[in-house]
Amino acid sequence: MIRNNKVANIRNCFRKAMREYLALCLPFIISCSLFISVTPRVHADDYDFEFDSFTDDSYSDDAFLDGAIEDSGDLEFNTTGPLFLNENTSFADVIRMDIAGVWLGMPFQEVHTLFFRKGSLYAPRKHNSIVYTMSKDWKYNLDYECRQQNIVAPTLLANCVNSFAKKRGLLYASELHLARESTGETIVVYFTSNASDNVVWRVIYQNDADVIEGDAEKFADQRDKKILAFWQGVLDKYGAPNSGDDKWISSDNAFDPMMTAFYGRLELADEGLRARDAALNFQSARENFRAKPYSF
Repeated sequence: MIRNNKVANIRNCFRKAMREYLALCLPFIISCSLFISVTPRVHADDYDFEFDSFTDDSYSDDAFLDGAIEDSGDLEFNTTGPLFLNENTSFADVIRMDIAGVWLGMPFQEVHTLFFRKGSLYAPRKHNSIVYTMSKDWKYNLDYECRQQNIVAPTLLANCVNSFAKKRGLLYASELHLARESTGETIVVYFTSNASDNVVWRVIYQNDADVIEGDAEKFADQRDKKILAFWQGVLDKYGAPNSGDDKWISSDNAFDPMMTAFYGRLELADEGLRARDAALNFQSARENFRAKPYSF
């Protein structure tokens, strides 16, 4: 009787754990499936396995010296409400729109060449212009692998995780920070992981058009004129918005390529590309988690 009660308690605990797991993970897994029709399966047999679908041999050792390694942070999507077309307009070819020569889907190596090896109005910021990171899902996998080797000291553990990530092509250039010192303009370019070919999914341009330098009337007047000049430049390059007063949309789906203008700021983004990249990393990391060889 006691044994049966123990078995029943174990079963109940297991069922409760599974319910909690599904409640936490199932919504995200379902949302991921909306973006991935076919996901390549990657299997790892030992610590020296090379993830061909992730590895980017174009990174040299020196390239990693140009920037800093940072955590990827939580996944958030900056999508807006329902999109609509203005009257007498059509969907825009946003994928061909650029900010300072950078367009959505552009490979990191091409962007790197544009600003590091060719002349441009913009230059990489002086310190840590490139930010490298890895998917949080993969980082947790590698953390577990390192700790299974009894590497637990924080610094050694971080070095172990980063070493594995770099070797397997999981560490990638996620951000490039650019500046134009003469005007104070800045550009931040965001890239997908190597799982999605490390291409541009977002570009943010910023200037000081919306900045008021003081309380006097002249500063408010100057701000208004700066904004007017900025908007005129936007209209000259991209034409009038086709959705409301500030958006250029390629469809009525907020996950498709879109550009949004603000006072002194432009944002070019493809949230769908980022979502597909995140889903691919999530599923591949789950399939390749190196658990202990349980036997029962």
